[in-house]
Amino acid sequence: MSSKISLTRDVDAIQIPSGDTVSLPQGTEVIITQSLGGTYTVATHFGLARISSQDADALGIDPAKQQEAANSGGEEVEGDLEAKVWGQLKNVYDPEIPVNIVDLGLVYDCTLKEEEGKTTAEVKMTLTAPGCGMGPTIAADAQSRIMTLDGVDDARVDLVWDPPWNQDMISEEGKMKLGIL
Repeated sequence: MSSKISLTRDVDAIQIPSGDTVSLPQGTEVIITQSLGGTYTVATHFGLARISSQDADALGIDPAKQQEAANSGGEEVEGDLEAKVWGQLKNVYDPEIPVNIVDLGLVYDCTLKEEEGKTTAEVKMTLTAPGCGMGPTIAADAQSRIMTLDGVDDARVDLVWDPPWNQDMISEEGKMKLGIL
């Protein structure tokens, strides 16, 4: 993960932590610093950026194998639909932190609502810092992962700020991964 890779084509990425879209031209040298949840955090000459799974080929990664790995996303969640939604949320990562948003304690609520024969997943989540420009990107990632589930017709992911997030909200597993336990 620490060797330089030259991009094989132009790629749109999201600058971290601002959340701004940037264009990385072909030939840009990057180093993959994190590959979790099907996205890639790369170090560039101007800082960190997040490259989505659909652009994995520009990193020299086989898109078919990458998509298979992203879809497997770890363990298969059995049980009711709500458990499956939580399982999908465990495949969403802050691009700067190698712990999923559930174990980081960022997801405050997950509710399924039935209305007119349609199921909507409603998620309330926060960020580690209110000014994080990556919030909309992380929320959109969560929403798109939930929408892949059979039985979910719509998903809404709202960013909330109450209660304010703090490190005590991190799960024991998350604290172990971060080395703070």
